[in-house]
Amino acid sequence: MSSEPRFTRAERALVARLNTPAKAQRWLNALPYNTEKGGPTQRSFRPVARLETAHCMEAALFAAVVLEQHGYPPLVMSLESQDWLDHVIFIYQHNGRWGSVARSRDPGLHGRKAVFRSPRALARSYIDPYVDYTGRVKGFGVANLADAMGRYDWRLTANNVWKVEQMLIDLPHKKLKSSIRRYRVLLRKYRAYRKAHNDKKPLYYRGRHHWDPLPPEFRVRS
Repeated sequence: MSSEPRFTRAERALVARLNTPAKAQRWLNALPYNTEKGGPTQRSFRPVARLETAHCMEAALFAAVVLEQHGYPPLVMSLESQDWLDHVIFIYQHNGRWGSVARSRDPGLHGRKAVFRSPRALARSYIDPYVDYTGRVKGFGVANLADAMGRYDWRLTANNVWKVEQMLIDLPHKKLKSSIRRYRVLLRKYRAYRKAHNDKKPLYYRGRHHWDPLPPEFRVRS
């Protein structure tokens, strides 16, 4: 492990237990998604571990803190969408290939196995499942939180880490080109599926064999 932040005993035990990206993903999958009913939040590792709920950026920060202690740089990727509903994931490299840990309200935006040759290839795996009523990936950016945030406490603070959110908004994003024709086909297919399946979200995407196991709420389809 790298030099530790000032974890409590319970936090230290949790970090020690979640010593791989797959274990961190499983832990996050078991949590209820943070729908921010009390108002917007951007929580660090500590309140996520205590409250056991997280939305996408909170899950990415949680994974970054945990896996940093097991030798993974705290890298996060921002996926920029045309509807301004961006997605944030933790990314890592294993045996020269890239994977991710993520939590989302959409089944196709969770973690990926470490099979991708580059962060760009990893980002491209999110293009198709990002298409919903309004979403479409425009670009991606990668930041090392240890470098980007300096002395700012993004790991353990009890306060909302809005500064991390702003850093990711300001982060230069590389464009990800995708076919307008394919986008329109995916959009029509998505709308039709939701209408025909009692508003359930689809799991018909290509490349699913590269996804990590999904949270329980997405595993069963009637």
